[in-house]
Amino acid sequence: MKHAARLILICALLLSASLGALADAPLRSIVPAARPGSVPEERPGVLVLVRSSQGVARSLRPWARPSGLRPASIAVGATATQPVLVSAGKGRALCGRRSIRGDKLSRIPGKLRGCGVKRPVRVRSVAGVTLSQPAVMDCQTAKALETWLEKGVKPAVGRRGGGVVSLRVLAGYSCRTRNSVPGAKISEHGRGRAIDIAAFGLRNGASLDVLKGWSDPVQGKLLKRIHRVACGPFGTVLGPRADRYHRNHFHLDTARYRSGSYCR
Repeated sequence: MKHAARLILICALLLSASLGALADAPLRSIVPAARPGSVPEERPGVLVLVRSSQGVARSLRPWARPSGLRPASIAVGATATQPVLVSAGKGRALCGRRSIRGDKLSRIPGKLRGCGVKRPVRVRSVAGVTLSQPAVMDCQTAKALETWLEKGVKPAVGRRGGGVVSLRVLAGYSCRTRNSVPGAKISEHGRGRAIDIAAFGLRNGASLDVLKGWSDPVQGKLLKRIHRVACGPFGTVLGPRADRYHRNHFHLDTARYRSGSYCR
């Protein structure tokens, strides 16, 4: 009888100690012990009892990490070759010209030696003419584009189709070699001094397409004139007559040569 009473007292003391330890833990619920060989279910903030050969062990699983989190350097920073927006140009003049609209960007370091732009701008429209895609360039090139549109393209097109309202842009800044040929010199695109234009959109929805219209008896004459008046504002003007790389667009850049402009 005394032996049984002593055994009951010991069990009561052990049970009291276990309940006291459990009461100290910040529990939300108690999960039943897992079957031998199984992995307890993951539940954030829940105390999981795991049965082992040594008895009952306690493990408080942490809250699950929220999805979508990224390191701060990736979330808010920029890579070494990506420009950062400095200020939007909406309603504000870029490059000292009210008719040049877009964004100011931070300096662009080049991935290749010779590439990069010290003071780049991302141009969205020039002289009331919208670019099909924003083009990154330097201010010298943006100003040359404005001069060409105002004094060359618009007078050449006149009121045909309601006038020029857009440019189909193939490329602006791009850190690459000339015509992307391995081992060639760095293209003026890699310095932010060039833009490639494939077509001129008119207000009535029609377009003057370099590839389709160059050999056309009507459009061809107009496109050749537009190509010709680009010589002067730009240092290099290449079109379908230059080589196979320029069959479908005009390449315009502000590189200068001792002999003057190179137009072909």
